[in-house]
Amino acid sequence: MSHETIYQSLFVQTKGELKRELTAHLRTRRQRRKAQTGGAKRVTLGITDEIRISARPAEVKDRAVPGHWEGDLLLGGTGKGAVITLVERSSRFVLLAPLPGRHTAEIARMSLTDMIATLPLELRKSITWDRGSEMAQHALFKTETGIPIYFCDPQSPWQRGTNENTNGLLRQYWPKGSDLRALTQTKCDAVALKLNTRPRKTLQWKTPGQALNTRVVATTV
Repeated sequence: MSHETIYQSLFVQTKGELKRELTAHLRTRRQRRKAQTGGAKRVTLGITDEIRISARPAEVKDRAVPGHWEGDLLLGGTGKGAVITLVERSSRFVLLAPLPGRHTAEIARMSLTDMIATLPLELRKSITWDRGSEMAQHALFKTETGIPIYFCDPQSPWQRGTNENTNGLLRQYWPKGSDLRALTQTKCDAVALKLNTRPRKTLQWKTPGQALNTRVVATTV
């Protein structure tokens, strides 16, 4: 039985809305069932065949080689800032950076460049992103860093499911509607540390930090 079947059963029994005592046991505390759709369409201009997700090297898909990332913006309330989230595909290791003000393409590019600069060269291979307008300067980013950005197909957030799942975990710390305008890098680093030191079943109960270290050592020996 899948998790979706369980959720549907619960919401049907309570006529579409969970009782307060049941929502207390849910991580999201959501009373109403969110529609399972692809969401609103987001468009980024200049996406050519060579940067569509289908053009990614095979090593990205099989997670055998570290250094390939998935990214997105975790938004606060309207006009209340955002967080850049980067997740390494093979280890689920997380990097976070605050965007307390506007998140224009230029600001996003500069912040993403600073995040990448903290990584060793062997972990700077590619990034997969949604079709958000914040990545309109992806060509300039590649010129400056040498790192290609690949884009998901329209309305296909599942194509960067590792990042989507991680953003779901991050909502425990920054629920939807949060005011992120005073968010600092120190706070982002503290939250990232919590996720990177949390054992994960998909990693055979290693932490993302341990898994990334193991993969980096294996590729450099």
